Amino acid sequence: MIRVLLVDDQHLVRSGFRMILQAEDDLTVVGEATNGKEAVDLVARAAPDVVLMDVQMPVMDGLAATRAITATGGPAVLILTTFDRDDYLFEALRAGASGFLLKNAPPEDLVAAVRTVAEGNGLLAPEVTRRVIAEFGRGRGAPAPPPEIGNLTERELEVLRLLAEGLSNAEIAERLYLGEATVKTHVSNLLLKLQLRDRVKAVVYAYEHGIVGR
Repeated sequence: MIRVLLVDDQHLVRSGFRMILQAEDDLTVVGEATNGKEAVDLVARAAPDVVLMDVQMPVMDGLAATRAITATGGPAVLILTTFDRDDYLFEALRAGASGFLLKNAPPEDLVAAVRTVAEGNGLLAPEVTRRVIAEFGRGRGAPAPPPEIGNLTERELEVLRLLAEGLSNAEIAERLYLGEATVKTHVSNLLLKLQLRDRVKAVVYAYEHGIVGR
């Protein structure tokens, strides 16, 4: 059973999310918070697997709460917002969020997103990936690669670059003429070696450290 914590300052929004999630046999809502501070406190008590986090809230906003939750290795955080703004997107990713979803997404996308991040996989839609690429590639010099990059094999480095282009495991497998299971193993290995939580963090890491294009 996937345990979910809902964080939003609007009661009707939380009620709608609860109704959608509770209808699924493998999902259960273990708590609700109206601001980021309540969310941080509830994480310790309710032990959720996934936190659905709004951005704009009183007392403590969702970005600050995400940083506090992920800093201690807490549950995966899925940002949900009505604001399709690049600054929220990039700050959410830097704060440690495992995914970013707009509130106007259909219910089935919300359910799929919760399951995805609960499994330890980041959620970054192709259109969002393109915006990340554009942002991190705009007018930035290429920094020296961090030392841990040397721990990757040539194949793992190749997979990391393709991840940063927004390719799925199936697309990477096709590009490299590999089996999808092999690609999944390479992804798991490179995340472990770089101490990254999921593929979303790998995308941000690759662009922040100038790995793409080398």
